[in-house]
Amino acid sequence: MKYDFDAPVVRRGTGCYKWDCDEMATDVIPMWVADMDFRVAQPIIDALHRRVEHGVFGYEKVPDAYYDAVIDWFSRRHGWKIEREWIQYTTGVVPASSAVIKALTGKGDKVLVQTPVYNCFFSSIKNNGCEVLRAPLRFTGSTYEVDFSEFERIVSEEKPRLFLMCNPHNPVGRVWSADELLRMGEICLRYGVTVVSDEIHCELVMPGHKFTPFASLSAEMQSNCITLNSPSKSFNIAGLQCANIICNNSEIRAKIDRALNDNEVCDVNPLGVEAVIAAYNQSEDWIDGLNVYLWDNYRCLRRFFAQNMPQLAVCELEGTYLVWVNIGSTGLSADELTHRLLSEGRVLVNSGMMYSNGASEGRDFIRLNIACPRSQMMEGLERISRVMQSL
Repeated sequence: MKYDFDAPVVRRGTGCYKWDCDEMATDVIPMWVADMDFRVAQPIIDALHRRVEHGVFGYEKVPDAYYDAVIDWFSRRHGWKIEREWIQYTTGVVPASSAVIKALTGKGDKVLVQTPVYNCFFSSIKNNGCEVLRAPLRFTGSTYEVDFSEFERIVSEEKPRLFLMCNPHNPVGRVWSADELLRMGEICLRYGVTVVSDEIHCELVMPGHKFTPFASLSAEMQSNCITLNSPSKSFNIAGLQCANIICNNSEIRAKIDRALNDNEVCDVNPLGVEAVIAAYNQSEDWIDGLNVYLWDNYRCLRRFFAQNMPQLAVCELEGTYLVWVNIGSTGLSADELTHRLLSEGRVLVNSGMMYSNGASEGRDFIRLNIACPRSQMMEGLERISRVMQSL
């Protein structure tokens, strides 16, 4: 089936957070929060129609077909063999990360993250009474890499209980290679640190790059890992609230199950279940087409910046649909430029400061969401360019 990602979808006025939040006046273009302005794959829509027509939406007993869909997808798409009993469902990856931290830490324990990183990592850690431990990524001018000597020093000296990893990495757009994952995993094993791998963007991978599930590296790595994933980002179904925690250690799963119940996030809704099944079983052509479209959007964005805003450096995009832009040459902080883009350009982007927990790693960056029809993205870029010309 061919999908038209250029087709505009009117979302303003539908109660969606991206278009209807307080900052979103009727003339503002949203290039911020990570959801997409594309209609979902037709098989998902069809599955939801069938379920809605039934007319009863009681408590959901998750069927065998759900587990089969998850297992088959990761085996077929990524070569990762999962057993049914390893899968625990919940409402989302953020509740999943919070439950895992609650299950495996005590008050005051340290949880390691690689900054700049997804802002909800910080709240999940702090809300569970733990301390955020930063291992900043090393910026090379166009991308980021792990400073392995510093990473090991921090792990050995600070003794975190968990390493909360993001792969593909939001917001810097890296898809960690198998070698990079293995080196991080070996350091964590050496010092007794459990890896919690947030892989929610795992299907959003650009040409020339390959996503590797951390747990697929080896039996040893799998036994030291809890994986968090969901089709929510990749298939644009985040509002249906369904995600999975995957772990092959039965003792850890028992602790996580207790935490899911303590946090009251142990149930999912029937529409979310149907959407997951349809996404994994029938919508692979949609995700393949989406990745082609996103890559073309990114290439258009890079050309536009080179021609109109060469003073700003666009980072390489390996995965996600979130573009990380270095705005250090402007002399403005990310918060200052973000404010001006909204007030003067009527375009809403994310300040890099929200991804560094108050530290300096995000001061010179903004994040742009390019998961929208190309005409909409180009209008947003034109507005950004006009503001840049006025500085």
